[in-house]
Formats: sequence, structure tokens, C-alpha cells
Amino acid sequence: MSWTAPMTAVAGSVLTAAQWNQSVRDNLLETAPANASTVSGYFVVDAPNSIVQRLGQTATVTTSETTTSTTYTDLATPGPAVTVTTGTMALVVVAGTTQNSGAGTTRIAYDISGATSLASADTRGMGNANTDSVTAGTTVLETGLTPGSNTFTAKYRVSSGTGTFLSRRIVVMPL
Repeated sequence: MSWTAPMTAVAGSVLTAAQWNQSVRDNLLETAPANASTVSGYFVVDAPNSIVQRLGQTATVTTSETTTSTTYTDLATPGPAVTVTTGTMALVVVAGTTQNSGAGTTRIAYDISGATSLASADTRGMGNANTDSVTAGTTVLETGLTPGSNTFTAKYRVSSGTGTFLSRRIVVMPL
């Protein structure tokens, strides 16, 4: 259902039950309080005169693991990953503690699967070119998503050397 413009009352006219239900009851059922079903939810516009409740999701993998892959891949413990219902956009945060055994970079990005199919890319992630352990993250406003159920999964790569990754986190706020 979506909100509709209420009828205009005319002096002396009788208001029918159908008119009341459409102009008042049905519109009140389209308000944020009427649609609020989950604590910590928030609302976004999903169509003209229509709102939908969304829920942010987060996942963490604390296991320290390594890779020598120069293309984005899973670690021994894949992810973290979250599945959310999105509109055409989502705010995505990936973060973790990274270190490289040599002069190479370690990178964390994310794939999207489900309604949208998008491979990991350096432009949607963060990197560390340091042999010291560094904790960092990045936030990306992901646009052009196909609305529906989308899974965001963290992926990892190095430019050279061995990358170590721990305390890996992904946060997705679907819009």
C-alpha cells in the first residue's frame, strides 16, 4: 500500500466509510510509526509516497588469517558477510587490521551477490602498504543496486607478499 492524497471535504456532504478508510485510516497505516516493526529500524523512501523500514546489519570475523592471492578471494574463514534487503543504494563499511610481510599492500573490499552481482574492486575497499599492523576501514555509498535481497561479503588480496588480516568487519546500511 502507499499513501494517497486525502479527499477534500465539502460542506454538507456525507463522508462514507470507504472515503474515511482510504483518506484517513489507510494513510495513517503508511506512517513511520505504523510501519515500525523492529527496534533500531529506520525508514527510506522506496517509491513515491511510500516508505519502507530497513535494518542495518553487521558481521565480524576475529580469526587472524593470511593470503598471498593477488586477486580478491576468501580467507580460510570466509567473510564476514551480511544479507540485507536494499533499494538502489546502501552504505557499506569494511574494516580490519592488516599487515604485509614485505613491501606489498594488503586490501579488503567486498563482493555483492543476490539481486545485484558485483565483484570486489580496489575502489570499494581499503588498503595498507605497511609491514606494521594497521587497523583501518572505509565507507562507500554503493549506488546502482538492484532492489531486493543482496549479500555483501568481504574479500581480500595483496599486491605481493603475504597479507595478514584480523578483526575483519562489514557493516551495511541498506537504503
